[in-house]
This record gives sequence, structure tokens and C-alpha cells, in this order.
Amino acid sequence: MNERRETVLDEESMKLGLLMETAQAHQALAEDQLQQLEACTRDLDKIVCDQIRQTLAAELHGVSEAARCAIQSLRGVQHAAHLRAALWSVGTACASGALGVALVAQFLPSQTQIDALRARRDRLAEEISNLEQQGGRIELRRCGAADRLCVRVDRDAPVYGEAADFLVVKGH
Repeated sequence: MNERRETVLDEESMKLGLLMETAQAHQALAEDQLQQLEACTRDLDKIVCDQIRQTLAAELHGVSEAARCAIQSLRGVQHAAHLRAALWSVGTACASGALGVALVAQFLPSQTQIDALRARRDRLAEEISNLEQQGGRIELRRCGAADRLCVRVDRDAPVYGEAADFLVVKGH
């Protein structure tokens, strides 16, 4: 019975040894697979990062291009606004000048009217001179409670008339 027991033990030991060997082989295979998986994961990280960088670069290029287009559009709008402001300024200045000329033409006398007014002034100056020679420097005013017309007389001048009731007016 001992022999039989030994044989059974040897078979069991053998099975157990084979199982252990198989387990070790599987463990080694699993460790190898884990290392390969880690390597793939690292490679995958690099690939994902590269893809993200490429996508980001492409998107940023698109954004940059859109910004460049927007800048060009805004410069065009700015140029148009400057041109419009310049035209408005010139138009306003021209309108103001035209209004000024129209007002001057409307309210100032023409050369013909100025010549007529000068001729009238000369005639009036001549008439004033004639009036001064004919007693135009007589000083008249209203006097007294009755508001009667009075004249200043020259008391040093001789008197005239049969009753000496005429006096010389001062300033004549």
C-alpha cells in the first residue's frame, strides 16, 4: 500500500508540478501582455496627444484665418467710414459757404445800389452844406409849460424892423 500511496503521491505531485508550471507560464504570459499593454497605452497617449495637437493647430489656423478676414472687413468698414465722414465734412463746408454767399447776396446791396446810395449821400451832403449857409445851424427847442417853439438868438447882433422886434438867430 505504500507503493500505491507513493505512486498516487507522485502522480499528484506531478500534476501539481505541471499545474504550477502552467500557472507560471500563464503568469509570465500575463506579465508580458501587461507590458505590451503599457507600451501600447504609452504609444496611444502619444498618438492621442499628436492628434489633439494637429486638430488644435488646424482649428487655430481656421480661427486665425477667420480673424484675418474679420480684420480686413473691419479695415474696409473703417475706410468707408473715414470716406463718408470726409464727404460729409466737405459737403457741410460747401453748404455753409453757399448759405453764407446766399445770405450776403440777399442782404447786402448790389454795386448798383451802393452807387445810387453814394450819389444820394453826395446830394444830401451838398443840401446840408446849402442849409448851413442858409441858416441850418439854428438851434430850436420846446420851451415853457405851453411847450412853445423857441429859437436861440444872437444878443450881440443888431436888431431890425420898425419896432426893433426882429433879432438875428444865433448860428446864422
